[in-house]
Amino acid sequence: MIEENLLNKTSWIIFSVVTAGLFGLLIFFSNTNSTKINVDSVNLTAVQTGNKQNGNIGDQVFGKAGSKVTLINYGDFQCPGCGSAHSTIKTVTELYKEQIQFVFRNFVLTDIHANAKAAAGAAEAAGLQGKYWEMHNKIYESQSDWENLSGTERADFFTNYAKSLKLDTTKFNTDVASSAIGDKLDYDKALGVKAGVDATPTFYLNGTKLDSDVWGDEAKLKDAINTELKKAGIELPASEK
Repeated sequence: MIEENLLNKTSWIIFSVVTAGLFGLLIFFSNTNSTKINVDSVNLTAVQTGNKQNGNIGDQVFGKAGSKVTLINYGDFQCPGCGSAHSTIKTVTELYKEQIQFVFRNFVLTDIHANAKAAAGAAEAAGLQGKYWEMHNKIYESQSDWENLSGTERADFFTNYAKSLKLDTTKFNTDVASSAIGDKLDYDKALGVKAGVDATPTFYLNGTKLDSDVWGDEAKLKDAINTELKKAGIELPASEK
């Protein structure tokens, strides 16, 4: 788990790379302009809807929308710890998809993970075509394949993923380059900073920060979720009764 100097406001410097008629992905630079993001009044445990500050792109939610039990993950797609945790989190959230809502918020560590923002942008762009979680999972599960790519290689890699998901690749690449997705990533980061996130991954279950020995252990994570479900009067999955 890795700490980073927080709240960098992203300036998106776009180098259009024409490859088979498609735009390439981006090189990103950041500077401190975070004062434009004001999340003082935001309820961190509530699912965020689209608004001006987040580019009109709300939280990415998997599972039972509106559930009284919410698991929030602040993560970075290139973070090794996040990659290691992904399998457990995917298994558990799939098990509880009829009981809880799982929210992923981007907490991109740009200072140390050169491709993390490109990966996050690719996931959010897929989300604009209804394929966020499919792209999310593919990116995490292939972390070692793209983490050291640069330029056109990186562009081709994520565009090929978009093709495999049958996305409109022209729209996909345009969306990746958009200020809306840049705003979404920065907004997510601001929420994480307000929540006290200083490392990735960080998980909150109904507002309570989970220790790594809980989110990193499938049995302990299920126990924690079961406790919250019982408090909320929500029936457990059949396998947990």
